[in-house]
Formats: sequence, structure tokens, C-alpha cells
Amino acid sequence: MSTEHDPGDSKAGPTAPVSPVAPDPGSGSRAQPAPAASRDSHNMLPPRDRRRSPVERLFVRLIATCGIVGIGVAIGAIMISSHSKGWLVGLVVSAVSVLLAAVLWSSRQL
Repeated sequence: MSTEHDPGDSKAGPTAPVSPVAPDPGSGSRAQPAPAASRDSHNMLPPRDRRRSPVERLFVRLIATCGIVGIGVAIGAIMISSHSKGWLVGLVVSAVSVLLAAVLWSSRQL
């Protein structure tokens, strides 16, 4: 008995020629243009309807700064509970606080 290729084998047998036929315009295969709102956005978030007022931006940044202080307190408490040296706790807390504050205050979105 001779062995033949399996009919389901992709390497066996002639392949059907591919015809260079343009897709039907009514078939919906064309790429649809993006909505205007997503084209204007430079990131994944949708654009805002209005810009925040200066007072609102200052208030949001002050609240976020209080959050940075809270993060520093939490880091300090964790490090002190694990009996770290005082100078190391101060160094880590101040470095993290300065880094987070720099990111916060340089943000144009707030």
C-alpha cells in the first residue's frame, strides 16, 4: 500500500490562485474613520469638555500633596516597625516625597 498525503494537509496538493479583486464598497470591509473625539486625544483617556479653573487646579494639587504626605507617613511607619535606621527612613521618605511632588506639580492635566 502506498502512503498518500492527508487531504487536510496544507502542504499537499495545488493551492487555489488568489485573485486580486478589490473588496465590495458596500461590504463594510473598509476601515471606518475614527470619531472626532478620539482623534483629538493624545492618550487613552477621552478629552475633557472644559479646562479646570486655576482655583480648582490648585485645590486638586493641594489635596494630592496631602496624599503624598500620607504616603510618606505610611512608608516611615513601615520602615520604623521593621527597625530601620532613622537616617535611612528620612532619606527614603524625603526622596519618595520629592519625586511624587515633582510628578504632581509638573502635570499639565491637573
